[in-house]
Amino acid sequence: MVILGAGGRDFHDFNVVFRNDPTFEVVAFTASQIPGIDHRTYPPSLAGPLYPNGIQIVPEADLTDLVRSKAVHEVLLAYSDLSHNEVMHKASTALAAGADFRLLSPELTSLRSAKPVIAVCAVRTGAGKSQTSRYVAGLVTGTGLSVALVRHPMPYGDLEEMRCQRFATLADIDGARPTIEEREEYEEPVRMGTVVYAGVDYAEILHSAETDADVIVWDGGNNDVPFFASDVHITVADALRPGQELAYHPGELNVRLADIVVINKVDSADARDIEKIERDVRELNAAAPIVRAESPVVLDPGPSLIGLRALVVEDGPTLTHGGMAFGAGTVAATSAGATLVDPRPFAVGSIGDLYERYPSVGPVLPAMGYSDSQVRDLEQTIAAVPCDVVVCGTPFDLGHLVNVGQPLRRARYSLRDNGTPSLAELLAPRIDRWRDGGGTNR
Repeated sequence: MVILGAGGRDFHDFNVVFRNDPTFEVVAFTASQIPGIDHRTYPPSLAGPLYPNGIQIVPEADLTDLVRSKAVHEVLLAYSDLSHNEVMHKASTALAAGADFRLLSPELTSLRSAKPVIAVCAVRTGAGKSQTSRYVAGLVTGTGLSVALVRHPMPYGDLEEMRCQRFATLADIDGARPTIEEREEYEEPVRMGTVVYAGVDYAEILHSAETDADVIVWDGGNNDVPFFASDVHITVADALRPGQELAYHPGELNVRLADIVVINKVDSADARDIEKIERDVRELNAAAPIVRAESPVVLDPGPSLIGLRALVVEDGPTLTHGGMAFGAGTVAATSAGATLVDPRPFAVGSIGDLYERYPSVGPVLPAMGYSDSQVRDLEQTIAAVPCDVVVCGTPFDLGHLVNVGQPLRRARYSLRDNGTPSLAELLAPRIDRWRDGGGTNR
Protein backbone atom coordinates (compact mmCIF):
# COMPACT_ATOMS: atom_id res chain seq x y z
CA MET A 1 0.00 0.00 0.00
CA VAL A 2 0.89 3.64 -0.59
CA ILE A 3 -0.89 6.29 1.50
CA LEU A 4 -1.49 9.64 -0.22
CA GLY A 5 -1.29 12.39 2.37
CA ALA A 6 -0.39 15.91 3.39
CA GLY A 7 1.11 15.42 6.84
CA GLY A 8 -1.95 14.70 8.97
CA ARG A 9 -4.71 12.19 8.28
CA ASP A 10 -2.24 9.95 6.44
CA PHE A 11 -0.32 9.29 9.67
CA HIS A 12 -3.52 8.93 11.68
CA ASP A 13 -5.04 6.36 9.32
CA PHE A 14 -1.80 4.39 9.39
CA ASN A 15 -1.57 4.51 13.20
CA VAL A 16 -5.15 3.40 13.76
CA VAL A 17 -5.68 0.87 10.95
CA PHE A 18 -2.38 -0.41 9.56
CA ARG A 19 0.43 0.02 12.09
CA ASN A 20 -0.06 -3.36 13.73
CA ASP A 21 -1.60 -5.24 10.79
CA PRO A 22 0.92 -7.68 9.23
CA THR A 23 -1.37 -8.33 6.24
CA PHE A 24 -0.45 -4.90 4.86
CA GLU A 25 2.92 -3.39 4.06
CA VAL A 26 2.83 0.39 3.74
CA VAL A 27 5.77 1.06 1.44
CA ALA A 28 5.48 4.86 1.46
CA PHE A 29 3.53 7.95 2.32
CA THR A 30 3.31 10.63 -0.33
CA ALA A 31 3.18 14.34 0.49
CA SER A 32 1.23 17.20 -1.11
CA GLN A 33 -0.22 20.69 -0.42
CA ILE A 34 2.35 21.66 2.25
CA PRO A 35 5.86 22.68 1.13
CA GLY A 36 8.87 20.89 2.58
CA ILE A 37 7.14 17.86 4.14
CA ASP A 38 8.35 15.28 1.61
CA HIS A 39 11.75 13.56 1.57
CA ARG A 40 11.32 12.67 5.24
CA THR A 41 10.86 9.38 7.08
CA TYR A 42 8.01 8.40 9.33
CA PRO A 43 10.21 7.26 12.22
CA PRO A 44 10.36 3.69 13.60
CA SER A 45 9.26 4.93 17.04
CA LEU A 46 5.92 5.96 15.51
CA ALA A 47 5.70 3.35 12.76
CA GLY A 48 5.93 0.42 15.20
CA PRO A 49 7.74 -2.94 15.30
CA LEU A 50 6.61 -3.99 11.80
CA TYR A 51 8.61 -1.06 10.38
CA PRO A 52 12.07 -1.09 12.02
CA ASN A 53 13.40 1.33 9.38
CA GLY A 54 10.39 3.60 9.40
CA ILE A 55 8.43 4.52 6.26
CA GLN A 56 9.64 6.85 3.52
CA ILE A 57 7.71 10.02 2.63
CA VAL A 58 8.00 11.02 -1.02
CA PRO A 59 6.42 13.63 -3.34
CA GLU A 60 3.00 12.68 -4.69
CA ALA A 61 4.33 13.36 -8.18
CA ASP A 62 6.29 10.09 -7.84
CA LEU A 63 3.13 8.00 -7.38
CA THR A 64 3.09 6.21 -10.73
CA ASP A 65 6.75 5.19 -10.53
CA LEU A 66 6.29 4.16 -6.91
CA VAL A 67 3.29 1.91 -7.66
CA ARG A 68 5.13 0.18 -10.49
CA SER A 69 8.54 -0.17 -8.85
CA LYS A 70 7.14 -1.47 -5.53
CA ALA A 71 4.37 -3.63 -7.06
CA VAL A 72 1.80 -1.70 -4.98
CA HIS A 73 -1.66 -3.26 -4.73
CA GLU A 74 -3.58 -0.38 -3.14
CA VAL A 75 -3.35 3.42 -3.03
CA LEU A 76 -5.19 5.00 -0.09
CA LEU A 77 -6.28 8.64 -0.19
CA ALA A 78 -5.84 10.21 3.26
CA TYR A 79 -6.00 14.00 3.01
CA SER A 80 -8.61 16.68 2.61
CA ASP A 81 -9.99 19.71 0.79
CA LEU A 82 -9.95 18.22 -2.67
CA SER A 83 -12.63 18.74 -5.30
CA HIS A 84 -14.45 15.60 -6.34
CA ASN A 85 -12.72 15.99 -9.73
CA GLU A 86 -9.31 16.02 -8.06
CA VAL A 87 -10.13 12.88 -6.08
CA MET A 88 -11.01 11.02 -9.27
CA HIS A 89 -7.90 12.27 -11.07
CA LYS A 90 -5.85 10.71 -8.28
CA ALA A 91 -7.92 7.53 -8.56
CA SER A 92 -7.28 7.41 -12.31
CA THR A 93 -3.54 7.83 -11.75
CA ALA A 94 -3.47 4.94 -9.28
CA LEU A 95 -5.63 2.68 -11.44
CA ALA A 96 -3.57 3.36 -14.57
CA ALA A 97 -0.41 2.50 -12.66
CA GLY A 98 -1.92 -0.86 -11.68
CA ALA A 99 -3.21 -0.34 -8.11
CA ASP A 100 -6.66 -0.25 -6.55
CA PHE A 101 -7.81 3.09 -5.13
CA ARG A 102 -9.28 3.24 -1.65
CA LEU A 103 -10.87 5.52 0.95
CA LEU A 104 -11.42 4.60 4.61
CA SER A 105 -14.70 5.23 6.40
CA PRO A 106 -14.83 7.50 9.46
CA GLU A 107 -16.17 4.53 11.42
CA LEU A 108 -12.91 2.70 10.84
CA THR A 109 -10.62 5.61 11.73
CA SER A 110 -12.45 7.29 14.64
CA LEU A 111 -11.07 6.81 18.14
CA ARG A 112 -13.56 6.58 21.00
CA SER A 113 -13.29 8.82 24.04
CA ALA A 114 -14.57 8.27 27.56
CA LYS A 115 -15.41 11.99 27.61
CA PRO A 116 -18.05 13.84 25.58
CA VAL A 117 -16.73 15.07 22.23
CA ILE A 118 -17.97 18.03 20.17
CA ALA A 119 -16.44 18.03 16.68
CA VAL A 120 -16.23 21.20 14.60
CA CYS A 121 -15.61 20.46 10.91
CA ALA A 122 -16.31 22.25 7.64
CA VAL A 123 -17.22 22.14 3.98
CA ARG A 124 -14.04 24.00 2.97
CA THR A 125 -10.92 25.56 4.44
CA GLY A 126 -11.68 29.10 5.58
CA ALA A 127 -15.37 28.55 6.33
CA GLY A 128 -14.90 29.61 9.94
CA LYS A 129 -14.06 26.49 11.96
CA SER A 130 -11.62 28.27 14.25
CA GLN A 131 -13.99 30.93 15.53
CA THR A 132 -16.74 28.30 15.79
CA SER A 133 -14.49 26.04 17.88
CA ARG A 134 -13.62 28.94 20.17
CA TYR A 135 -17.30 29.85 20.46
CA VAL A 136 -18.24 26.25 21.33
CA ALA A 137 -15.41 26.02 23.88
CA GLY A 138 -16.71 29.22 25.50
CA LEU A 139 -20.24 27.80 25.72
CA VAL A 140 -18.89 24.72 27.52
CA THR A 141 -16.60 26.55 29.94
CA GLY A 142 -19.38 29.01 30.69
CA THR A 143 -21.24 26.18 32.44
CA GLY A 144 -18.26 25.34 34.66
CA LEU A 145 -16.99 22.37 32.62
CA SER A 146 -13.36 22.28 31.49
CA VAL A 147 -12.40 21.91 27.83
CA ALA A 148 -9.43 20.50 25.95
CA LEU A 149 -9.32 21.66 22.35
CA VAL A 150 -7.72 18.98 20.16
CA ARG A 151 -6.51 20.39 16.89
CA HIS A 152 -6.23 18.47 13.62
CA PRO A 153 -2.55 17.57 13.02
CA MET A 154 -0.01 19.90 11.46
CA PRO A 155 3.13 17.75 11.89
CA TYR A 156 5.53 19.64 9.68
CA GLY A 157 8.58 19.44 11.95
CA ASP A 158 10.32 16.66 13.85
CA LEU A 159 7.69 13.94 14.01
CA GLU A 160 9.08 12.25 17.12
CA GLU A 161 9.16 15.56 19.04
CA MET A 162 5.60 16.29 17.89
CA ARG A 163 4.13 12.92 18.91
CA CYS A 164 1.89 14.48 21.60
CA GLN A 165 1.91 18.25 22.10
CA ARG A 166 0.19 20.20 24.86
CA PHE A 167 -0.07 24.00 24.80
CA ALA A 168 -1.32 25.77 27.91
CA THR A 169 0.68 29.01 27.56
CA LEU A 170 2.12 31.14 24.78
CA ALA A 171 5.56 30.10 26.04
CA ASP A 172 4.60 26.48 25.35
CA ILE A 173 3.85 27.45 21.75
CA ASP A 174 7.14 29.33 21.34
CA GLY A 175 9.03 26.37 22.78
CA ALA A 176 7.66 24.04 20.10
CA ARG A 177 9.08 26.24 17.29
CA PRO A 178 5.86 25.99 15.28
CA THR A 179 5.12 27.08 11.75
CA ILE A 180 2.94 30.12 11.14
CA GLU A 181 0.01 27.84 10.28
CA GLU A 182 0.30 26.19 13.69
CA ARG A 183 0.50 29.55 15.46
CA GLU A 184 -2.66 30.67 13.67
CA GLU A 185 -4.57 27.80 15.25
CA TYR A 186 -2.97 27.61 18.71
CA GLU A 187 -2.45 31.16 19.94
CA GLU A 188 -6.00 32.49 20.19
CA PRO A 189 -7.51 29.52 22.13
CA VAL A 190 -4.55 29.59 24.53
CA ARG A 191 -5.08 33.33 25.10
CA MET A 192 -8.68 32.43 26.03
CA GLY A 193 -7.37 29.99 28.64
CA THR A 194 -8.11 26.81 26.67
CA VAL A 195 -5.55 24.01 26.67
CA VAL A 196 -4.73 22.93 23.10
CA TYR A 197 -3.47 19.52 22.03
CA ALA A 198 -2.03 18.46 18.68
CA GLY A 199 0.64 16.19 17.25
CA VAL A 200 0.94 12.86 15.45
CA ASP A 201 -0.31 9.98 17.62
CA TYR A 202 -3.93 10.82 18.37
CA ALA A 203 -4.58 7.82 20.62
CA GLU A 204 -1.92 9.18 22.97
CA ILE A 205 -3.18 12.73 22.48
CA LEU A 206 -6.75 11.74 23.31
CA HIS A 207 -5.67 9.91 26.45
CA SER A 208 -3.74 12.99 27.63
CA ALA A 209 -6.57 15.38 26.79
CA GLU A 210 -9.05 13.25 28.75
CA THR A 211 -6.96 13.78 31.89
CA ASP A 212 -7.20 17.55 31.41
CA ALA A 213 -10.84 18.12 30.59
CA ASP A 214 -14.50 17.29 31.09
CA VAL A 215 -15.30 17.83 27.40
CA ILE A 216 -13.17 17.42 24.25
CA VAL A 217 -13.65 19.90 21.40
CA TRP A 218 -12.25 18.60 18.11
CA ASP A 219 -11.03 21.51 15.96
CA GLY A 220 -10.84 20.16 12.43
CA GLY A 221 -8.30 21.09 9.78
CA ASN A 222 -9.18 21.94 6.18
CA ASN A 223 -12.51 20.13 5.67
CA ASP A 224 -11.43 16.80 7.16
CA VAL A 225 -13.72 14.54 9.21
CA PRO A 226 -12.96 14.10 12.94
CA PHE A 227 -10.43 11.62 14.29
CA PHE A 228 -12.71 11.03 17.31
CA ALA A 229 -16.21 9.55 17.45
CA SER A 230 -18.36 12.55 18.33
CA ASP A 231 -21.42 13.18 20.47
CA VAL A 232 -22.12 16.29 18.39
CA HIS A 233 -20.76 16.76 14.86
CA ILE A 234 -20.94 20.41 13.74
CA THR A 235 -20.23 21.21 10.09
CA VAL A 236 -19.56 24.82 9.04
CA ALA A 237 -20.54 25.88 5.51
CA ASP A 238 -19.41 29.15 3.93
CA ALA A 239 -22.25 31.39 2.72
CA LEU A 240 -19.79 33.09 0.35
CA ARG A 241 -19.10 29.81 -1.50
CA PRO A 242 -22.47 28.28 -2.38
CA GLY A 243 -22.44 24.91 -4.11
CA GLN A 244 -19.14 23.77 -2.67
CA GLU A 245 -20.96 21.63 -0.11
CA LEU A 246 -21.70 19.30 -3.06
CA ALA A 247 -18.33 19.55 -4.77
CA TYR A 248 -15.51 18.84 -2.28
CA HIS A 249 -14.13 15.86 -0.38
CA PRO A 250 -14.63 15.28 2.45
CA GLY A 251 -16.73 18.43 2.84
CA GLU A 252 -19.80 16.71 1.43
CA LEU A 253 -19.19 13.83 3.84
CA ASN A 254 -19.11 16.27 6.75
CA VAL A 255 -22.52 17.61 5.73
CA ARG A 256 -23.90 14.09 5.55
CA LEU A 257 -22.48 13.25 8.98
CA ALA A 258 -23.52 16.51 10.68
CA ASP A 259 -25.77 16.76 13.71
CA ILE A 260 -25.80 20.54 13.22
CA VAL A 261 -24.92 22.55 10.10
CA VAL A 262 -23.77 26.15 10.60
CA ILE A 263 -24.04 28.42 7.56
CA ASN A 264 -21.46 31.06 8.40
CA LYS A 265 -20.88 34.62 7.15
CA VAL A 266 -24.57 35.17 6.35
CA ASP A 267 -24.10 38.86 7.17
CA SER A 268 -21.85 39.18 4.09
CA ALA A 269 -23.72 36.91 1.66
CA ASP A 270 -26.52 37.15 -0.87
CA ALA A 271 -29.82 35.72 0.35
CA ARG A 272 -30.09 33.50 -2.75
CA ASP A 273 -26.71 31.94 -1.97
CA ILE A 274 -27.76 31.17 1.60
CA GLU A 275 -30.97 29.58 0.32
CA LYS A 276 -29.02 27.42 -2.15
CA ILE A 277 -26.77 26.10 0.62
CA GLU A 278 -29.83 25.32 2.73
CA ARG A 279 -31.37 23.37 -0.17
CA ASP A 280 -28.13 21.46 -0.73
CA VAL A 281 -27.83 20.62 2.96
CA ARG A 282 -31.41 19.37 3.05
CA GLU A 283 -30.68 17.17 0.02
CA LEU A 284 -27.72 15.57 1.81
CA ASN A 285 -28.98 15.59 5.40
CA ALA A 286 -32.64 16.22 6.08
CA ALA A 287 -32.35 15.70 9.84
CA ALA A 288 -29.66 18.20 10.88
CA PRO A 289 -30.89 21.59 12.13
CA ILE A 290 -29.42 24.51 10.21
CA VAL A 291 -27.97 27.46 12.12
CA ARG A 292 -27.28 30.81 10.50
CA ALA A 293 -24.23 32.61 11.90
CA GLU A 294 -22.24 35.76 11.34
CA SER A 295 -18.48 36.22 11.48
CA PRO A 296 -18.03 39.89 12.35
CA VAL A 297 -14.52 41.24 11.99
CA VAL A 298 -13.08 43.11 14.97
CA LEU A 299 -10.20 45.53 14.30
CA ASP A 300 -7.98 46.19 17.30
CA PRO A 301 -8.26 49.79 18.60
CA GLY A 302 -5.93 52.38 17.15
CA PRO A 303 -5.68 55.53 15.02
CA SER A 304 -7.93 56.09 12.03
CA LEU A 305 -7.00 54.22 8.83
CA ILE A 306 -8.93 56.56 6.52
CA GLY A 307 -6.79 57.37 3.49
CA LEU A 308 -3.83 55.25 4.63
CA ARG A 309 -2.07 52.75 2.38
CA ALA A 310 -2.54 49.33 3.97
CA LEU A 311 -0.71 46.08 3.39
CA VAL A 312 -3.10 43.29 4.35
CA VAL A 313 -1.66 40.01 5.62
CA GLU A 314 -4.17 37.15 5.58
CA ASP A 315 -4.39 33.55 6.80
CA GLY A 316 -2.26 31.49 4.43
CA PRO A 317 -4.19 28.20 4.06
CA THR A 318 -7.47 30.06 3.55
CA LEU A 319 -5.99 31.80 0.51
CA THR A 320 -4.03 28.86 -0.90
CA HIS A 321 -5.77 25.48 -0.84
CA GLY A 322 -8.89 27.17 0.57
CA GLY A 323 -9.23 29.15 -2.66
CA MET A 324 -10.32 32.44 -1.06
CA ALA A 325 -9.08 35.74 -2.50
CA PHE A 326 -9.24 37.64 0.82
CA GLY A 327 -10.03 37.30 4.54
CA ALA A 328 -10.62 39.23 7.74
CA GLY A 329 -7.80 41.72 7.16
CA THR A 330 -9.23 42.88 3.85
CA VAL A 331 -12.70 43.35 5.33
CA ALA A 332 -11.30 45.31 8.29
CA ALA A 333 -8.97 47.52 6.26
CA THR A 334 -11.49 48.48 3.58
CA SER A 335 -14.26 49.04 6.14
CA ALA A 336 -11.92 51.37 8.05
CA GLY A 337 -11.28 53.47 4.93
CA ALA A 338 -7.78 52.30 4.02
CA THR A 339 -6.52 51.77 0.48
CA LEU A 340 -5.01 48.34 -0.17
CA VAL A 341 -1.48 48.13 -1.55
CA ASP A 342 -0.90 45.14 -3.84
CA PRO A 343 2.10 43.18 -2.47
CA ARG A 344 2.46 40.87 -5.46
CA PRO A 345 5.03 43.02 -7.35
CA PHE A 346 7.21 43.06 -4.22
CA ALA A 347 7.06 39.35 -3.35
CA VAL A 348 10.39 37.77 -2.39
CA GLY A 349 11.50 34.18 -3.01
CA SER A 350 8.99 31.52 -1.97
CA ILE A 351 6.27 34.15 -1.51
CA GLY A 352 6.54 35.02 -5.20
CA ASP A 353 6.36 31.31 -6.04
CA LEU A 354 3.18 31.11 -4.00
CA TYR A 355 1.41 33.72 -6.13
CA GLU A 356 2.31 31.78 -9.26
CA ARG A 357 0.98 28.53 -7.79
CA TYR A 358 -2.23 30.12 -6.49
CA PRO A 359 -3.25 32.83 -9.00
CA SER A 360 -6.66 33.23 -7.31
CA VAL A 361 -5.01 35.05 -4.37
CA GLY A 362 -5.94 38.73 -4.49
CA PRO A 363 -3.90 41.86 -3.62
CA VAL A 364 -3.06 40.56 -0.15
CA LEU A 365 -0.11 38.79 1.44
CA PRO A 366 -0.59 35.18 2.63
CA ALA A 367 0.99 34.65 6.05
CA MET A 368 3.09 31.69 4.98
CA GLY A 369 5.94 30.39 7.11
CA TYR A 370 6.51 26.65 6.92
CA SER A 371 10.27 27.14 7.33
CA ASP A 372 12.70 29.74 8.66
CA SER A 373 13.60 30.70 5.10
CA GLN A 374 9.95 31.26 4.18
CA VAL A 375 9.45 33.41 7.30
CA ARG A 376 12.43 35.50 6.12
CA ASP A 377 10.85 35.79 2.66
CA LEU A 378 7.63 36.97 4.33
CA GLU A 379 9.51 39.55 6.41
CA GLN A 380 11.42 40.85 3.39
CA THR A 381 8.23 41.10 1.35
CA ILE A 382 6.55 43.14 4.09
CA ALA A 383 9.59 45.44 4.23
CA ALA A 384 9.50 45.97 0.46
CA VAL A 385 5.84 47.01 0.23
CA PRO A 386 5.30 50.82 0.34
CA CYS A 387 2.57 51.21 2.95
CA ASP A 388 1.56 53.24 6.00
CA VAL A 389 0.10 50.41 8.06
CA VAL A 390 0.03 46.60 8.12
CA VAL A 391 -3.35 45.03 8.84
CA CYS A 392 -3.01 41.43 9.93
CA GLY A 393 -6.07 39.22 9.45
CA THR A 394 -4.58 36.10 10.99
CA PRO A 395 -5.20 34.92 14.57
CA PHE A 396 -1.50 34.87 15.53
CA ASP A 397 0.72 37.75 16.63
CA LEU A 398 2.65 38.64 13.45
CA GLY A 399 4.78 41.22 15.24
CA HIS A 400 6.03 38.55 17.65
CA LEU A 401 7.54 36.60 14.76
CA VAL A 402 8.76 39.14 12.19
CA ASN A 403 9.93 42.75 12.12
CA VAL A 404 6.94 44.48 10.54
CA GLY A 405 8.55 47.91 10.34
CA GLN A 406 5.20 49.75 10.16
CA PRO A 407 2.30 50.25 12.58
CA LEU A 408 0.53 46.91 12.96
CA ARG A 409 -3.22 46.46 13.47
CA ARG A 410 -4.80 43.06 14.04
CA ALA A 411 -8.21 42.04 12.70
CA ARG A 412 -9.98 38.93 13.97
CA TYR A 413 -13.13 36.98 13.21
CA SER A 414 -15.56 36.09 15.95
CA LEU A 415 -18.79 34.09 15.69
CA ARG A 416 -22.30 35.34 16.40
CA ASP A 417 -25.64 33.55 16.07
CA ASN A 418 -28.08 35.03 13.56
CA GLY A 419 -31.67 34.06 14.39
CA THR A 420 -32.99 30.74 15.63
CA PRO A 421 -32.24 27.99 16.16
CA SER A 422 -28.95 29.22 17.53
CA LEU A 423 -25.89 27.10 18.13
CA ALA A 424 -26.06 27.96 21.82
CA GLU A 425 -29.69 26.79 22.03
CA LEU A 426 -28.97 23.50 20.28
CA LEU A 427 -25.93 22.66 22.40
CA ALA A 428 -27.32 23.75 25.78
CA PRO A 429 -29.33 20.57 26.63
CA ARG A 430 -26.36 18.31 25.88
CA ILE A 431 -23.89 20.45 27.81
CA ASP A 432 -26.27 20.63 30.75
CA ARG A 433 -26.60 16.85 30.76
CA TRP A 434 -22.82 16.42 30.80
CA ARG A 435 -22.52 18.97 33.61
CA ASP A 436 -25.09 17.02 35.60
CA GLY A 437 -23.10 13.81 35.23
CA GLY A 438 -24.63 12.32 32.08
CA GLY A 439 -22.16 10.41 29.92
CA THR A 440 -21.62 10.35 26.20
CA ASN A 441 -24.43 9.29 23.87
CA ARG A 442 -22.22 7.37 21.45
